[in-house]
Amino acid sequence: MMNFKPLMSLLLLLSFITVKGNMPGAGFDKSAFYNALASDNMETINSQLTALKTSSLTEKEAYEGTLLMKKAGLVTKASDKLNLFKAGRIKLETAIKKDKENSEYSFLRLIIQEHAPKIVKYNNNIQTDVTAIRSSYKTLPPLVQQAIIDYSKKSKVLKLS
Repeated sequence: MMNFKPLMSLLLLLSFITVKGNMPGAGFDKSAFYNALASDNMETINSQLTALKTSSLTEKEAYEGTLLMKKAGLVTKASDKLNLFKAGRIKLETAIKKDKENSEYSFLRLIIQEHAPKIVKYNNNIQTDVTAIRSSYKTLPPLVQQAIIDYSKKSKVLKLS
């Protein structure tokens, strides 16, 4: 008589893997995203951009845009800097327009605005973003709250009281 227990265990495992693989954001690690954003390592940033390309996260556009603008600060060729920054800006601003209430997007934009060169004129929303972050801080996920705490230690405009 055949024992069905190992077969059932295998089927259960495969169905779990299939379901997890189809979940939004499967394979995306938000803490790795924030670590990449805080780093100046091109390989780390490119790795996160690759992970985002295959992701079905609703926040995908905002995360990609932010990383593209971060990457723009690391490339050497001026035309590449400008093209990456513009592409990233469009993605992040589009995400913000789609979800105006998402204060994590305000946080991402603040990080970029605070470090963007004056020539790109990307600094018009700094106070708006600081206000949005402060007012919704307690409703954000713990990982994002920690990222805000870490960033506020270096920021000139975002101080948590």
